[in-house]
Amino acid sequence: MYVKQPTEFWKNIIFVDESKYNIFGSDGKQKVWHILNTALHITNLRSTVKYGDDNQLIWGCMARSGVGNLDFIDGTMNKCVYFDNLKRNLKQSASNLDISRHFKLYQDNEKKHTADICKLWVLYHFPGVIKTPSQSSDLNPIEHVWDYLKQKKKYNDHNISNKQELRKHLIGESAKINGSFSAKSIKSMSNRQREVIMCKGGPTRY
Repeated sequence: MYVKQPTEFWKNIIFVDESKYNIFGSDGKQKVWHILNTALHITNLRSTVKYGDDNQLIWGCMARSGVGNLDFIDGTMNKCVYFDNLKRNLKQSASNLDISRHFKLYQDNEKKHTADICKLWVLYHFPGVIKTPSQSSDLNPIEHVWDYLKQKKKYNDHNISNKQELRKHLIGESAKINGSFSAKSIKSMSNRQREVIMCKGGPTRY
């Protein structure tokens, strides 16, 4: 329903999501030998794991002008924790990112995101929420931010031995992400949607 929206439509939207970072080792890209033109076949893809030992879960958001606050989650990210993040960080990030107070919210339909307590708060505070499928990582441009941070962590693993060092590293690297990086990622929204449709909901090059 949004595939024909112009680029200007996406400039007033904040994209939110969570990601996990291992303290030891990398969650970054891994190389797989495969037959030509089969890179996106299910057998050549590795599933993601959001929770586990020795890792840090983070909540974040982005708009066309840059990346908002990162929030570090200890324990399980449930509806109450997510609700707290919305209240504490979302509007503050919007102010820091110099985005209109009438911005729309982009989040997937994961269970905690659509819990009644979160849904009611969002409906009361925002003029609109972009409707998305429950699993839509190929559509959310913040995935580029997560990938960027994971690649930067990979090159600095020898300097990271605990959660405090990991948090400091992630904050520092996220601060380096400029508006042109975010704008380029969000500008791809129409192409992303077309490719998801073309792939019938399967994996895409995004």
